[in-house]
Amino acid sequence: MKRQLILEDGEVFIGKGFGSEKEMTGEVVFNTGMTGYQEILSDPSYCQQLVVLTYPLIGNYGINRDDFESIAPSVGALIVKEASSFPNNWRNEKSIDQMLKEKEIPGLEGIDTRKLTRLIREHGTLRGRLCSMDADVTQVAEELRNTALVKNQVQQVSTKDPYHAPGFGHRVVLIDFGAKHGIVRNLIQRRCDVFVVPYNTPVEEIMQLQPDGIMLSNGPGDPEDVKEGIETIQGLLGKVPIFGICLGHQLLCLAAGATSSKMKFGHRGSNHPVKDIETGKVDITSQNHGYTVERESLNETDLVLTHVNVNDGSVEGVSHSKYPAFSVQYHPEACPGPADANHLFDRFVTLIEESKKESVKTVNA
Repeated sequence: MKRQLILEDGEVFIGKGFGSEKEMTGEVVFNTGMTGYQEILSDPSYCQQLVVLTYPLIGNYGINRDDFESIAPSVGALIVKEASSFPNNWRNEKSIDQMLKEKEIPGLEGIDTRKLTRLIREHGTLRGRLCSMDADVTQVAEELRNTALVKNQVQQVSTKDPYHAPGFGHRVVLIDFGAKHGIVRNLIQRRCDVFVVPYNTPVEEIMQLQPDGIMLSNGPGDPEDVKEGIETIQGLLGKVPIFGICLGHQLLCLAAGATSSKMKFGHRGSNHPVKDIETGKVDITSQNHGYTVERESLNETDLVLTHVNVNDGSVEGVSHSKYPAFSVQYHPEACPGPADANHLFDRFVTLIEESKKESVKTVNA
């Protein structure tokens, strides 16, 4: 069945629908990863976005039970050049079409994804609507231009109730702004005892859990919309070590007085080079964000720039000069993507251990 993607500028892409048949409106973004479509579809950071995958063939190794990064995918829609109808892999359990139908996610294939990606790169991310062929293009484009993007994505994807992922080591409270399962997996691998709490959990409730460290997760949308998270982080700074990823990085920076801004088309893919300023080492990283911390704004804070994007010089990492806290814009847990930056979880555990030693010294002094 033919369906159409209508953009706010009036551009139309007609292709074949697959997955759910429901209509979907959202921000159209692109991801350059060649693999990892299952993880992309289940990444909460894509909440209500219409995701264009630039690699031409998607779904060729199917869908399996292990590679989901969330239980209930919140991506708005999937747009591809070709969706494989006959996946072939020893872990394959179903096709991408079957998965999208089950999760009620609409899909569109057979369009010129290269042209669409070039449009986004030239004009920036655009509002779009995936709909039937009966929709009036002029009317829909006008509606899209007058439609404000939702601002409560974090509220939609964050856990509603706290839960425990038991371990036998340091107790880490993970504040869930839209956390991927990969973050919890990496903490558990390091024998951390993980408590996951909603994005708006008060400081007092977090501290009642007696955390050894605080993890600030990834998540969707504009960091300035997550006022509760910023206030919570301000109340936690200096109490326990903090490690922030992606949206968590942005929120830590805003809590320390920095500012953020929307990028033209963001960083979404698995091959973004990031340079460690101190060592000069470059990691190839997995990224998914449409906002960035403004580099100049760090000058008025206690934050120190630690990592930069090799391609555009944007802020990729900071550390706090007074408190045990650091953050990165990219995804050290990857999923999908390279594991170059996985060592940052070890750095977090080391920071917790050093903080505990300092506390013991203070008590014995």
